[in-house]
Amino acid sequence: MRYPFPVGRSDFIQGDEAIARAAILAGCRFYAGYPITPASEIFEAMALYMPLVDGVSIQMEDELASMAAIIGASWTGAKAMTATSGPGFSLMQENLGYAIMTETPVVVVDVQRGGPSTGQPTLAAQGDIMQAIWGTHGDHSLIVLSPSTVQEAFDFTIRAFNLAEKYRTPVVLLTDAEIAHMRERVYIPQPGEVEIIDRKLPASEEEAKFPFGDIHGDGVPPMPIFGKGYRTYVTGLTHDERGRPKTVDAEVHEKLIRRIIDKLEHNREDIISYDAFELDDADVAIISTGIVSRSAVRAVKILRERSVKAGLLKLNTIWPFDFDMIEELAERVRKIYVPEMNLGQLYHLVKEGANGKAEVELIAKIGGEVHTPMEIVERVVG
Repeated sequence: MRYPFPVGRSDFIQGDEAIARAAILAGCRFYAGYPITPASEIFEAMALYMPLVDGVSIQMEDELASMAAIIGASWTGAKAMTATSGPGFSLMQENLGYAIMTETPVVVVDVQRGGPSTGQPTLAAQGDIMQAIWGTHGDHSLIVLSPSTVQEAFDFTIRAFNLAEKYRTPVVLLTDAEIAHMRERVYIPQPGEVEIIDRKLPASEEEAKFPFGDIHGDGVPPMPIFGKGYRTYVTGLTHDERGRPKTVDAEVHEKLIRRIIDKLEHNREDIISYDAFELDDADVAIISTGIVSRSAVRAVKILRERSVKAGLLKLNTIWPFDFDMIEELAERVRKIYVPEMNLGQLYHLVKEGANGKAEVELIAKIGGEVHTPMEIVERVVG
């Protein structure tokens, strides 16, 4: 098919535009959203591109409806996405929980800005990390990815769709106002150059009768399509393998929730992604994610020039979180620094992972300005 933008070459584009193009290449054909700074450019691009690839882009009345719409679209067989920022992400939490409970593959882009409430609409922040992981109620799990460049925003969007489809789960892509609006050179691959994963479908009508059954033993049930074959029952209530409500059955509830969580926990090696810089001989480690990682890379180079054996662990996957890897790193270094654009969210995960094996220090910054490399350097050298 012909795409509404050039492929097989590099282009100089914003982060929001990169996300929209990646979604199209990943096979997204349904977008529902509500305009909000700094995510509106994603909506604008999807509204432009979707009609050109026989897709649908629709403005809903609010973010609650946007989340509900992509869930419904996914059950008709479409790859679906929405994008928002902090206030809208708060409104999406109820239906995000519904997507988790019904194992609906969708992608939710949260372009973070300063909060709480209306906060700083045009400035960047990293204050939604905990919300992305634990924002909805009840025991649950999902996948959270965090890019630090415009190229990663593109690449991680495709990966978000692949993971959502492979594991039948919502995937949250956490970006921020800086990545959303900065322009960088991005390589847009030909369709055949990048792996695209589609969800498992029932192989027979008999399989379609069990849309929540672990038929193949991998924890991920084949997902039927509404309107095709056997009639499917989907509910946010605790349900059995057929989808029928079983709200007072403790055994059914435990089996369902543990499978939803375990299908991700048992595939951590496939899901978790990170980049390590200069960690082999490091005496101190910096652990970061997202936009702050850009300053952290430079900080490590400056520290090395000053004979400080510093290294960086850049987390591309925030959840599931690799606590074991953090503990192993803590056993090898004297101290860990966590720079982030909030008052300490990733820090708590790192501190738990370090398990007392190394001191963990937060380098917090709020107000909409990204850490400078020297701000990190000065904290490390004291």
